[in-house]
Amino acid sequence: MLIERPPFLYRALFPGAHWRFNKDEKVAFLTFDDGPIPEMTPWVLDLLDQYGIKAVFFCVGDNVRKYPEIYHEILARGHRVGNHTYHHLQGLKVTAKTYLKDVEEAAQLIDSKLFRPPHGHIHLPQFFKLRNDYTIILWDVVTRDYSCLMTPEQVFDNVKKYTRNGSVIVFHDSLKGGEKTRYALPRSIDWLLEQGYQLKLIE
Repeated sequence: MLIERPPFLYRALFPGAHWRFNKDEKVAFLTFDDGPIPEMTPWVLDLLDQYGIKAVFFCVGDNVRKYPEIYHEILARGHRVGNHTYHHLQGLKVTAKTYLKDVEEAAQLIDSKLFRPPHGHIHLPQFFKLRNDYTIILWDVVTRDYSCLMTPEQVFDNVKKYTRNGSVIVFHDSLKGGEKTRYALPRSIDWLLEQGYQLKLIE
């Protein structure tokens, strides 16, 4: 649970970051990290189109450089994008100067004031600096579709177990997600809709 739903004390370290929205409404928000890539992102876009759902894609700058046509397709289909650094850097492993430079490099390709730190790992000086320029979106539920320790069924179970009013849910349009995402995402959408959740776009 400490991974799938970050505890209150951890959230409190990052004042002003958004983990959850509209807690009094039966709504949830789908987000996708680490794309865009040709092996996964178009499939996710087509699936979301089938349901008429919009989401936020937190893009890695280097992937946008390699696959600009997929990045522009995300926007053309009415979704939002966010900055996820250029090299998918973990903030705890690099200096603030290196991290902020990497974010700025990504910003040259990603036109967005939304930011999500890869892995949710970020030093407080990095966070407070970025908070001045970005709306920082973290999460209430991470599905762990990226984990080699999880089965597709367990990824789906994480959505069912941890989603609540206002949850920001993280999937990955990445190779690590792969078949786990392909299994769990459509089933999660069906389950959320059956439970009465509205799946909304973070504005």
